[in-house]
Amino acid sequence: MTNTPAPGGFDESEMYQVLERACAKADLDSRDARLLRGHTNAVLLLEKEQVVVKIARKGTDVESAGRTVTIVRWLMEADFPTVSLHSCVQPIVVNGHAVTFWTYLAQPDHLVAAQQLAGPLKTLHALPAPPIALAEHDNIRAIRRSLAAITCLPAAALRHMEDEADRLEEELRNVQFMLAPGLIQGDPQHRNALHTSDGSAVLCDWDTMAWGQPEWDLITVEVHCRRFGYSQAHYQAFAESYGWDITQCAGYPTLRGIRELRMITTNARKVHHAPRSLAEVRRRVEGLRTRDGQLPWNIL
Repeated sequence: MTNTPAPGGFDESEMYQVLERACAKADLDSRDARLLRGHTNAVLLLEKEQVVVKIARKGTDVESAGRTVTIVRWLMEADFPTVSLHSCVQPIVVNGHAVTFWTYLAQPDHLVAAQQLAGPLKTLHALPAPPIALAEHDNIRAIRRSLAAITCLPAAALRHMEDEADRLEEELRNVQFMLAPGLIQGDPQHRNALHTSDGSAVLCDWDTMAWGQPEWDLITVEVHCRRFGYSQAHYQAFAESYGWDITQCAGYPTLRGIRELRMITTNARKVHHAPRSLAEVRRRVEGLRTRDGQLPWNIL
């Protein structure tokens, strides 16, 4: 192990120290751990145990991990299609870092199709209020928080994005939401769902769960389909299965603009943890400046 940059804001040796101590507390063998994902949190697979370990990004509020565990247990009790928590007591906290444990689902080479997200999302949006309070979904606040933390872009680019946030916030006041507010996943997309052995799909990655307008989940799916190389037919299959096409709503341009600006600013804020993403962030910022709504984005 070397002190090279690792996911979650940790260096490699620190990440593995947290992993080993958390797994010891959970009575799990971490010796064959393999990194699965790392742009935000450190997500590792314990091959022998068939358990996925998620180490929250450095600086993450430990209480938020506890809320996630509580909500996911509630979803599991309701037989909602979610990836399951491992049976140990969690979250486990190591040196102030929250660690959670999940059942591993082996995945085929292809990602979950957008259409497979429709049923779980529609069910989620219709659920009653969960047993604990959730934050109100607020994209504008998240955008402004990211803008205040970005250090990788010139002042002119930051000013342009601040102006965009101002414009979109003003437009949002006039958007009429048609769906009833409810529980939303916050970032539903192809990579935040998993195939199951029976051919269905379950949702995963519940860090962004909130109470808010379902339209925010629907616009997220649309943005991912359009920006990351999926066909219009791919998105249309999702809209037909869900029974609601967000692109046909009067507020679509505003919702699209807000969601894309949040994605751009979030990734720009994380560049110091993932320097290789800077070129892609700059591409997206330039596309925002030229209002190129069809510019393909590369996955970060």
